Amino acid sequence: MNRARSPSRTLARALPFLIAIALAPSPPSPRARSGGPALYVSNEVDNTVAVISPQTNSVVATIVVGRRPRGLAASPDRRTVYVALGQDDALGVIDVASGKMTRTVPAGRDPELVAVSPDGKTAYVSNEEIAHASAIDLASGKALFSTAVGVEPEGIGVTADGKKLYVTAETSNSVSVLNARTGRLLRTIHVGENPRTVAFAPGGERAWVSAEAGGNVTIIDVASDSVLAQFPIRDGKTKPVRIAFSADGRWAYLTEGAAGSVSVVDVAGLKVVDSIAVGRRPWGIALSPDGRRLYTADGRSNTVSVIDTEVRKVIMAIPVGDRPNDLLYLL
Repeated sequence: MNRARSPSRTLARALPFLIAIALAPSPPSPRARSGGPALYVSNEVDNTVAVISPQTNSVVATIVVGRRPRGLAASPDRRTVYVALGQDDALGVIDVASGKMTRTVPAGRDPELVAVSPDGKTAYVSNEEIAHASAIDLASGKALFSTAVGVEPEGIGVTADGKKLYVTAETSNSVSVLNARTGRLLRTIHVGENPRTVAFAPGGERAWVSAEAGGNVTIIDVASDSVLAQFPIRDGKTKPVRIAFSADGRWAYLTEGAAGSVSVVDVAGLKVVDSIAVGRRPWGIALSPDGRRLYTADGRSNTVSVIDTEVRKVIMAIPVGDRPNDLLYLL
């Protein structure tokens, strides 16, 4: 004859297992798994952000975010990563410690790239579809301003003192200079054809603007908002896009989407001194703080190329998600 098992005996037998589950450590964050620095990669078609350990050159986590992630930026304390979600009209907010997107913040129509103010309180985005640049208060999530700029804005950067915002416009061939607090248009600077990126050289006194169709770089004096120089990238047909500088300001590296390469520029001489073959349609670029490793997001190869800057050669291609776009290196 079968006797019913008492609830107390069942609980007593199960109790050790329940305690073990409760005491089990939670999964480590991507930063913890990498054991140090981390490289973030936005995968535009996958709707994810991959996290790469630069120590092992492998993907240690994949974070599901919103639709069409592109531009990446970090808070000054490196605890938060922001990703522009173009089809969600929002910024995704990723907590670095947990490795999760914790919330989204409205960012206006079709945000493409993002920059964060030096004090970490404000995010700025280029709204490509509506030809605006917007500012968002990160604490409240409220819009601070949305200012009309040139047609098809993409590159966006805030000056080191936090006072001015530079926004490139692909179709207008210009850079709009805005008051970073009020959004008021201060000046429009004409640059090369189809400007893609604005990047500030170490020290923050010079802004470099890459012109994809023009095949050149325009250098702007930040104090006066005036053009200091313009120089070609190789034969002018390689379509330069994103820019990274070595910490000492000696070298600049530019991804070239059409050529599948990176140009190495001697900053003092404003001259291309070398070219490094990478994957297909390289877009995003990041440099390790010690300058020894350079990374490119190869959009048509679905890889991140790892470059040894001493020998100027690719030493590894890391598979990531579909259509990698931007890169962000965090210590």
